[in-house]
Amino acid sequence: MRTIVSFIFSMCFVISLSAQELNIRVEIQSPQVQNTNKRALEILKKVVQDFLNNRSWTATKITPQEKIDCSMVITISEWDGSKTYKASAQVFSYRPVYGTNYSTPVLAYHDRQFNFSYVEGEQLDFNENTNLSSLSSLLAFYANIIVGMDSDTFKLNGGSKYFASARAILNAAQGGQEEGWRSMESLENRYWLLTNLLDRKYQPYRDFAYLYHRNGLDKMTEDASKARETMAGLLAKLKEVDRNNTGNVLTSALFSAKSDELVGIFSKLPGNEGTRIFNTLVELDPTNTSKYEALR
Repeated sequence: MRTIVSFIFSMCFVISLSAQELNIRVEIQSPQVQNTNKRALEILKKVVQDFLNNRSWTATKITPQEKIDCSMVITISEWDGSKTYKASAQVFSYRPVYGTNYSTPVLAYHDRQFNFSYVEGEQLDFNENTNLSSLSSLLAFYANIIVGMDSDTFKLNGGSKYFASARAILNAAQGGQEEGWRSMESLENRYWLLTNLLDRKYQPYRDFAYLYHRNGLDKMTEDASKARETMAGLLAKLKEVDRNNTGNVLTSALFSAKSDELVGIFSKLPGNEGTRIFNTLVELDPTNTSKYEALR
């Protein structure tokens, strides 16, 4: 009997270690679509959520507590009532901060060309090197982006192998008709997001992802003053990147995720220091100037 109990315990332990990496919540909206079939969208939501949550995206063994907390909001603008969807999607992911109950946003990206085909009851198949389904390619692409960006916050360039997988998915999808996979279609799409992540010109952003989280946020409970100083220096280094490069997506993606957090981190600095951080942030991210006014 003891042997059987031990075997069951061991199997449970193995299952917990091989748990899938994502803990994603999916929401599907269709405010512009007349006479939406709510049941069909609920089924679609479950299909998307199950595809992302029930699949292993890495070879790393993890515990359920180590799953990446993330969410996806898909907004459908057109639907033919059958299989063709025109949509946009907002993708978010979060990472726990060491020694706290706080989760910091890592990714906040708005994909305005999240168009796909799906027929109710269709089994979503996936192959990294073959575009078997427009929907599965989209979802697998973002799964690898989420895992890769999360990995970059724990290890310098830790996400490279996942970005390589995303590149294979992108290359396979470029032969399809859906938008968002090719450079000439937009200056802010999946092609440019991934290209930036793999481009040496934008390496300071990946350096920032690691150092900001490991030497900054994760050290806040030990020495908040030193951690803030570290993060301020990292922001200053980002000014060296030419943000006017064609197809620069990482600047807007970074500050979409971090602008509110940065205000919270630097809001208690003395006047001159607060003004210095304000000037740096406005230069890097003029879109959110009104938020950063609180630092002056």
